[in-house]
Amino acid sequence: MLSCASSSFASSSSRFSAVASTSSPSSSSSSSIRRENQQNHRGNHFSPKAKRYSRTTRHRRERATPHRISAAASTDGVDLTRSGKKRVVITGIGAVTALGHDVDEFYSRLLDGESAIKPITKFDCSNITTTFAGEIRNFDGCDGLVPPRMVKRADPYISFMIAAAKKALIHAGLDMRDGENAEKFNELDKQRCGVVIGSAMGGMHSFQQANYELWTPGRGSKKMNPFCIPFAITNMGGALVAMDLKFMGPNYSIAAACATGNFCMMNAMDHIRNGECDLCLAGASDAAVLSSGIAGFAASKALSTRNDDPEGASRPWDKNRDGFVMGEGCGVLCLESLESALARDAPILAEILGGAATCDAHHMTEPLPNGAGVRLAIGRALKNAGVLAEDVNYINAHATSTPAGDLAELRTITDIFGENSELKINSTKSLIGHLLGAASAVEAVAVIKAIGTGELHPNKNLEDPDEGVRTDLLVGTTKEKLKVKVALSNSFGFGGHNSAVLFAAYDAKADTFCRAASA
Repeated sequence: MLSCASSSFASSSSRFSAVASTSSPSSSSSSSIRRENQQNHRGNHFSPKAKRYSRTTRHRRERATPHRISAAASTDGVDLTRSGKKRVVITGIGAVTALGHDVDEFYSRLLDGESAIKPITKFDCSNITTTFAGEIRNFDGCDGLVPPRMVKRADPYISFMIAAAKKALIHAGLDMRDGENAEKFNELDKQRCGVVIGSAMGGMHSFQQANYELWTPGRGSKKMNPFCIPFAITNMGGALVAMDLKFMGPNYSIAAACATGNFCMMNAMDHIRNGECDLCLAGASDAAVLSSGIAGFAASKALSTRNDDPEGASRPWDKNRDGFVMGEGCGVLCLESLESALARDAPILAEILGGAATCDAHHMTEPLPNGAGVRLAIGRALKNAGVLAEDVNYINAHATSTPAGDLAELRTITDIFGENSELKINSTKSLIGHLLGAASAVEAVAVIKAIGTGELHPNKNLEDPDEGVRTDLLVGTTKEKLKVKVALSNSFGFGGHNSAVLFAAYDAKADTFCRAASA
């Protein structure tokens, strides 16, 4: 039976080589495999418009690229390290969201307080207690970044990931398509470029469809997508991104529930700090707006049931909140060593200072009421980043609109940062819902845009604040201006996973924070 399955998979792989850019597990013709592999490795496999280069040309270019990018003249007066560690900066961001797939459009709509939460259109949810979500409608592959065949056959979380990853690179001045920036992309040392983009849920659409085919009378296993298993596993999105871009550095997926994106960003940062790569794409993607996803979370009583007012359903810190709202999408950051970014004259959007992760060790879905796990994560993150609590004046909170979670987090934040008169807090989830593993990645995009624009998006639906909520710390119902010094992005997940990551505006000098001033 195993050989039959392998033979079937090989045949399907040959027919659909544009989706899986690896050779089949077994095949009767080794020469055809070699030909296919040669074709697959000549250029960017999912970019029909990309230039094609022979192996010889590419090999020469890679050999010509220095293994270590030496400090250029432009590094004069620049601190390349902070507390003995390489500084890591963000040179590009990409996102696929229900409020748009362009980061400027996305953030502009956030600033306007526009809600992405609408009635679900993808399937009939009349027999489910929740009928709305932050749904991405009519995803078309973002102008060819994901080819139509890939959009049709691959799981949506994979398509979102490929699009967001390429958008982050393009934003970083590394366009893999035709043009001047394609030359810059091809000059990268691909062996020192990594991909650490995770997913909490993986290919739920692929798994659900496979089960439908398997158990529907008259259909059965022969109707199943032969790629249903590869498309269902959480690492395949990042693997396909790496195959597409030929990035041969660290590549894996982390699944830490709704803290996944932060975990991936921290690991990618460490790979760069440790000298294992110069550039690493980091973030997360999830696409759980489907019948099993909505019904599953509804069964656990986690979702809001405000079906008569979808846009008013996600209301962090409001007394009338009744659960979170499902969202979907992907956020990707192009992380790069400061030395590498300066050497290629890259745009520097912000700096990632550090982060930390802890576990509540308490309950599968409920947070520790006293916030001890969150407090530990934030404290360790501040220490890792080399900053003090008074440096932080903006927090993008986890704040999912659940009765217990919102207050547990806010009490901890108030205890640690409440004396900072400049502090402002908001929740992106009030506008786009909870993107599960992708939440912290998309929220990191929002944080970086806040640093760049000096504007914070509003907290939607905060009409009747819960008891004990310090409204003076919260952004109001319209956008507010703030020159962000250091921003904290919190993200927590089922299982008690806590994460906290710190970002700041880029400055050539490393010692610009209170800890340095008090040293």
